[in-house]
Amino acid sequence: MAQSGDVEIETPIGTFRIELYWQHAPKTCKNFFELAKKGYYNNVEFHRIIADFMLQTGDPTGTGRGGESIYGRKFEDEITRELKHTGAGILSMANSGPNTNGSQFFVTLAPCPWLDGKHTIFGRICGGIDVINRLGRLETDASDRPKSRMTITNAKVLE
Repeated sequence: MAQSGDVEIETPIGTFRIELYWQHAPKTCKNFFELAKKGYYNNVEFHRIIADFMLQTGDPTGTGRGGESIYGRKFEDEITRELKHTGAGILSMANSGPNTNGSQFFVTLAPCPWLDGKHTIFGRICGGIDVINRLGRLETDASDRPKSRMTITNAKVLE
């Protein structure tokens, strides 16, 4: 069982590295790490991008309504007052309400204090923030879906 390690995400426009906050959100980090390790995120689309807010991925159906955790369908939040959505590059779980975490996650593109206490923060971008910023500038349609398909080509664990 992994208790440390980072994840590197490759996309068609570059690679970024994620430092996981194992000490603050061990169950969430384990879920993300193990899904990445087994290739779950490979070829998954960035299905929602909102400029100056966030980019979202992690749903193999590409709809924003799918995805499962390693624990089954959903698992509980690990929210701490110590971690906040203070700027670009914060990694959080996407959810549909309290304790509904699965496989979807988002990366902030700016400070998002209204998300504090509502989403589990479990890491940060520690390399390749320029790639995150480029992803955040992709042209999107009225539903915030990128007009050109953009995927995670490979999620690689770094132990």
